[in-house]
Amino acid sequence: MYQIGIIGCGQISKVRHAPEYSKNPHCHLKAFYDGDTARAEAMAKLYGGTAYKSLEELLACGLDAVSICVPNRLHCSYTVAALRAGCHVLCEKPMATNPEECRSMVEAAEEAGKVLMIGHNQRYTPTHQKARELIAEGRIGRVLSFRTTFGHGGPESWCGQQNPWFYDRSQARFGAMADLGIHKVDLIRYLTGQEITHVTAATATLDKTYADSTPVDVDDNAFFILRLASGAVGTVHASWTFYGGEDNSTVLYGSEGSLHLYEDPAHSLVVHQKDGGVSRWDLDDIATNEGQKNGNSASVGIIDAFIRSIDTGEPSVSSGKEILRSMEAVFAADQAAREGRTLALQVG
Repeated sequence: MYQIGIIGCGQISKVRHAPEYSKNPHCHLKAFYDGDTARAEAMAKLYGGTAYKSLEELLACGLDAVSICVPNRLHCSYTVAALRAGCHVLCEKPMATNPEECRSMVEAAEEAGKVLMIGHNQRYTPTHQKARELIAEGRIGRVLSFRTTFGHGGPESWCGQQNPWFYDRSQARFGAMADLGIHKVDLIRYLTGQEITHVTAATATLDKTYADSTPVDVDDNAFFILRLASGAVGTVHASWTFYGGEDNSTVLYGSEGSLHLYEDPAHSLVVHQKDGGVSRWDLDDIATNEGQKNGNSASVGIIDAFIRSIDTGEPSVSSGKEILRSMEAVFAADQAAREGRTLALQVG
């Protein structure tokens, strides 16, 4: 039985980490810590275990693994502290706020001999896993282009706060670009099995404001153009201003057809062949903010994958080392947007 600690007891812990640990027969929720002690105490009351008043006390209580669910600026320091304390770590995305922090997290995991996994749940959906198989077997031929979108009404619709920490650059570093864009940049790498070689990007704050009507400190929309190693080119749009409903769709266009993910309400995966044939799969429903907030979303598989990686010693598909490459593309996109130019990424 693994003794589990949760660091950061906000919305993502409430709707994903704690419930999924509680359902895993190999896990015991032993410890909780949050800067707001009342939130940790509430979670301890609900699941059992102890609420600690400091990170150091939690890490000294004899844990096997922790989830880190705190603002982005704390991801690196908390992850490194937990790894050095002998814990396996599942850290929420985005991995960290700059490339040096990301690399230090990977190095700390290697030095400690512990699992470091990043919470990229989109790699674990049955639809995305099936799509990866179909692309690898050549069902749509050579991937030529793609478009992928992740948009919803913003973090306030998720956590119920009018001005959540996501809008504070000192806490988050990025806006929609890294909150949602990282999911889709990473997904393209996962689906195609290719690295990103060039990135162009633009960011904007189109609608989100503070209570005094001044724009928030971070982007609420981000637009990427990505080139892959094969020469394929496509777009990513991440948005906090999709007020009419969420869009989490992806379409890949190949030399022999196209593959559509979470685009058709009736079927999670549809393949249109060049010769007119159509294949449809109804594998799952993509998790939504509204569904998770209301407790209606099914498990996304992150916790089970984390425990399997600890059990087997095999790296997960969202290991820190793997996700580092996706983060490098996002950091390059941020620079490209600020400088108004296309940047090449080092591959290999």
